[in-house]
Amino acid sequence: MLTKREIANEYIEWLSIGDVEKIVSLFAENGKVSSPVYGEKPAGLFYKELIEDTINSSLQLKGIFEEVDSNHIALYFEYTWTVKSGKMVQFDVVDILDFDEDNKIIKLKIIYDTVISRKLVQEMKASKKSPE
Repeated sequence: MLTKREIANEYIEWLSIGDVEKIVSLFAENGKVSSPVYGEKPAGLFYKELIEDTINSSLQLKGIFEEVDSNHIALYFEYTWTVKSGKMVQFDVVDILDFDEDNKIIKLKIIYDTVISRKLVQEMKASKKSPE
């Protein structure tokens, strides 16, 4: 079984290349993601929507923080995100991962300042709905 730290590193690696299948494999069957922009969703649905809304993304890991004898780990990274509209935003993110007894992620909470990213996603979604 992978350690929580190994899972965290794989998560960052697979998120940076947008491999939804591998990301979701790190989650328990009922694993959820809580995002300030997308809300709370099952992991598979959340990452599918994120990848559909993304042209490009890159991550720069700044730190992994682990509590001794706990089922939590936090990842701190810089995220550069280009959405489908072609607009880009860069921000710091903290992801808090909660694990079950099999070291599968049961909940991932994403924390970041959404001032710019929320606007870009809303604009992009509105342009998808409007007729061309």
